[in-house]
Amino acid sequence: MAERSGGDVRELPVAVVTGANRGIGHEVARQLARRGHRVVLGSRDLAKGQAAAARIDPDGTQVVAVRLDVADDVSVAAMADRVTRELGRADVLVNNAAILYDTWARAESADLDEVRQALDTNLFGAWRVTRALLPLLRRSPHPRVVNVSSESSSLARMTGGTPAYSVSKAALNALTRLLAGELHHDRILVNSVCPGWTATDMGGGGRPVPEGAAGVVWAATLPDDGPTGGFFRDGETVAW
Repeated sequence: MAERSGGDVRELPVAVVTGANRGIGHEVARQLARRGHRVVLGSRDLAKGQAAAARIDPDGTQVVAVRLDVADDVSVAAMADRVTRELGRADVLVNNAAILYDTWARAESADLDEVRQALDTNLFGAWRVTRALLPLLRRSPHPRVVNVSSESSSLARMTGGTPAYSVSKAALNALTRLLAGELHHDRILVNSVCPGWTATDMGGGGRPVPEGAAGVVWAATLPDDGPTGGFFRDGETVAW
């Protein structure tokens, strides 16, 4: 935590990161904490979330774990209520939680129950959490929403395979565009970011996780005149 500036931790901007007990989400939480954010680390399994938070902030003063299942309305509402009561603000939301990288499946024969599960987390989960935190984001001086997407969602590059994941992430990109347009007058910048192929449990290989997370953190810390409604990887535009 050496990069954190002095002062009261309660004055730090608050970043909520979903699916942050491992992988890209955990590294995003770590990088945001080092850049001076107080981080709410969301995890479906609270014990795993607490262990992940302790790896970033052993003192427990800057990173707090919360149980958060983005596919559960009650869980999302409880998280938003806790953030409101205990922290009183939310300045950054990173919708990272995702499931079902279904490399084994094809659209022509996909299990539609699996597709529905992917949509409930990858699309509706981000939608639920964003709606729940909008009152706090609207009060923030520099509000940012980052939807962690994937190149698999690019309509320009789709050729087949991973139907549940690809369709759910393409829909997430559509949500990014809608929210960016609707929230422009609230000064909320909303963008999709592809972290690229990274060495996470889901990705199974690729570049180091910190490199993929850096593009997400870039979008979470954009200046007020930064882009909104875009799709980026490493700060560069990706084709929709």
